[in-house]
Amino acid sequence: MSYALLFPGQGSQEVGMARGLVERSRTARSLFQRADEALGFPLSRIVFEGPEEELRKTEFTQPAILVASLAAFEVLREEMGSDLAPAFLAGHSLGEYSALVASGVLALEDGVRLVHLRGRLMQEAVPLGEGAMAALLGLTADQVRQICAAVDGERVCEAANFNSPGQIVVSGHVDALERAMSLAKEMGAKRALLLNVSAPFHCRLMAPVADRLREAFSSMTWCEPTWPIVTNAWATPQGTVDSLQRALYEQTFSPVRWEESMLHLGTLGVDRFLEVGPGRVLSGLAKKCLKGASTANLGDVGDIEGSLAFLKEGQ
Repeated sequence: MSYALLFPGQGSQEVGMARGLVERSRTARSLFQRADEALGFPLSRIVFEGPEEELRKTEFTQPAILVASLAAFEVLREEMGSDLAPAFLAGHSLGEYSALVASGVLALEDGVRLVHLRGRLMQEAVPLGEGAMAALLGLTADQVRQICAAVDGERVCEAANFNSPGQIVVSGHVDALERAMSLAKEMGAKRALLLNVSAPFHCRLMAPVADRLREAFSSMTWCEPTWPIVTNAWATPQGTVDSLQRALYEQTFSPVRWEESMLHLGTLGVDRFLEVGPGRVLSGLAKKCLKGASTANLGDVGDIEGSLAFLKEGQ
């Protein structure tokens, strides 16, 4: 059976992430230097020194996680060389941009500029405190769709993340989400809670952001991917620049179909997943989505030996 590399999204950040990789690898260190130069501000200082409040700002969080994930990926590539042969790549929301850079579709510089713009535009799209996201736990996808259909209207409430069975996130205006959470509890949800995020991602409130990002696409150099990428918007592998651009555009205001993505990878013979970047969220989701899935993580220097052993087991 084959393996896929998974790249984490927003929420996986922590001050000091990837520090060991940077100390070990000149290539990883150069990624942060290149990112600082491309952005025109010291992203590396925010990542390694904080403060945490600064790192949590969406416009900094997104490029920070992308560069930390790519640092882990480059160390993996240094260690494995031509033996690095994932069948597919996938990334959760922001992580899809990391996957694009890892697969050679975008240069690191274009990737960090694009997600920095994405983060800033997302934050500006809805006044602070007016938009939010909420997790509805223990309901089916159909139940969540029913709730959204009952609540959504002038005030937005849409499904934003189908993460795993029973773990679905909705996005929109705070008052609409509060009504959705009440309905969810009436329908037997185990939990319904607002998430600590600064904007309502992956709903139609983000459509203006998608338009601005698509304008930015034209100023960047795009290449065919080394490995196909399973996109959030369509939950299927894509291998051309045109399809990846369209999927990335739609991803901004469409739900992240992560459970479907994992199930589709399973039908394609993938049963092993290496999460490349900070955190272990996607490893946990993979096991919830696919029975028998094996996972490992490469977030910092202490994970290298275990990750290499994990990939070599299946060869």
